[in-house]
Amino acid sequence: MAKTLKEMEKAKEKANLVTIYLDGKEAKVPEGITILEACRMEGFHVPTLCYMEGLSSWGGCRICVVEVEGQPNLVASCVTPVREGMKIRLSSRAVREARKTNLELLLSNHPLDCQLCDRNGSCELQELAYEFGVREIRFGGERKTYAVDMSSPSVKRDANRCILCGRCVRTCREVQSVCAIDFANRGFDTFISPSLGLPLGESVCINCGQCILACPTGALSEVSHVEMVWDAIEDPGKFVVLQTAPAVRVSIGEPFGLPAGTVTTGKMVAAFRRLGFDRVFDTNFTADLTIIEEGHEFIGRVKKGGKLPLITSCSPGWIKFMEHFYPELMENVSTCKSPQQMFGAIAKTYYAQKMGIDPKDMVVVSIMPCTAKKFECQRDEMCASGYQDVDFSLTTREAARMLKEKGIRLEEMPEENFDDPLGISTGAAAVFGATGGVMEAALRSVYEISTGKTLEKLDFYQVRGLDGVKEASLEINGMEVNVAVAHGLGNARRLLDQVKAGNSKYHFIEIMACPGGCIGGGGQPIPTNLEIRMKRIAAIYEVDKNLPLRKSHENPAIKKLYEEFLGEPNGEKAHHLLHTHYMPRERI
Repeated sequence: MAKTLKEMEKAKEKANLVTIYLDGKEAKVPEGITILEACRMEGFHVPTLCYMEGLSSWGGCRICVVEVEGQPNLVASCVTPVREGMKIRLSSRAVREARKTNLELLLSNHPLDCQLCDRNGSCELQELAYEFGVREIRFGGERKTYAVDMSSPSVKRDANRCILCGRCVRTCREVQSVCAIDFANRGFDTFISPSLGLPLGESVCINCGQCILACPTGALSEVSHVEMVWDAIEDPGKFVVLQTAPAVRVSIGEPFGLPAGTVTTGKMVAAFRRLGFDRVFDTNFTADLTIIEEGHEFIGRVKKGGKLPLITSCSPGWIKFMEHFYPELMENVSTCKSPQQMFGAIAKTYYAQKMGIDPKDMVVVSIMPCTAKKFECQRDEMCASGYQDVDFSLTTREAARMLKEKGIRLEEMPEENFDDPLGISTGAAAVFGATGGVMEAALRSVYEISTGKTLEKLDFYQVRGLDGVKEASLEINGMEVNVAVAHGLGNARRLLDQVKAGNSKYHFIEIMACPGGCIGGGGQPIPTNLEIRMKRIAAIYEVDKNLPLRKSHENPAIKKLYEEFLGEPNGEKAHHLLHTHYMPRERI
């Protein structure tokens, strides 16, 4: 796997060092790392396309070629290990010409309509063509053309824009362990496809969108709901309400030039209000509601001998993964809907009644860091209000594009508050956006609800951070409750296989489909890498720290919701509106 700079610096402290020469400069680097990794350690930039941090190296694109003294041919730096005394030329004429030629070959079978592409301005191929001064394509001949695959509710595939770098394939296999796509055919006929040539919507794709973040071009993008949302906003007969996910407020500033991890909550609310939404609410409200329902579900299972471990259900990508690959664990999964879906059900019932609005005239739009939310809101069972509970789901990227289309500059907005009552939330809801956040929020409430005592320390550092699997324990009423957290479905398999084998020690497990949790969702701004994930996570915890209320069960608007409308947690009305069921799915 390609290592991060931090990992390589740690390796340097322990490993045997070899001396190499990069454009004549002597460098001592860990034995066994690649030339590319050595260059990154020493501050030399080498262009890449098929290489991606955290994935296995392949050496397919040949953009990272370098010249090694004594070697008859140029070598791909991403797969060539360093050795003692190696003399490497990073930018000789031969290297520059080879890289430029390889770029021209890629462009010769690529659409040249950059202005029409979703990735215009953030396309790695476009950027490299500019950097290397590619102004004409010297190579002609046959070009492959493919129909655009729109079968998925979440992910659009345009194979015409694919450069066969394989980053999507390796992400799906190595990070998510889904293997929904792979290379098909050979030579000039090679393309990337789901199994048996099926459309993506009929495959085991879990809609997580991590392949979109991995793609260097516009071959993969989200299925857009933008025009449908514009139509709803401009329809005078519709009352259009917006909900914004916890992770959006720490990432939507990035497309406007703000540093990663900038908290934009107030500016974001002001911007979306000016976009034309009738109300701007917060998904954090129903994140608090999710904790109340899921927390009571956990307490009930412990008291009544129910199925354990209880596994969280907030991530729709994880839910579809479970339905395909672990249907035997369906009873372990919480029946709680995700905060997005709870919000839709509450908005079109409780809030519609309070406002005297016919739910058929209400349109609920979500802004999510997640492409799988598009799939989730279209699931047949998500209509507890009598209508589709959430009508449209926009990614963070789509929301930013809409703001720009209307000429709204997020960074220039004043600070405004969410609308009441579905805009009131706690710090526990804010941390939902990071891996471990749902577990931390749940433990804060489960402990106090179960014991009647005040939890002395609210920060559960054991479940924070980017380790693939994290664990903690907490004594509640004399019982040691063991919990675990996994993010990225390759990591989740380690926990799920234990549960399946019947030897899991855990009582409560949180799983998020995306690396880093929602802050690293497939709908987030591009690039989303390890450094950016860490900055977004730090911002999420800063939001929690600065809020006056940090426990979901202390949210006054949630208390009022139960008093006025739902009755008791996990009661009959709550189950009808806020809980759901799952289904086994074919695995092809």
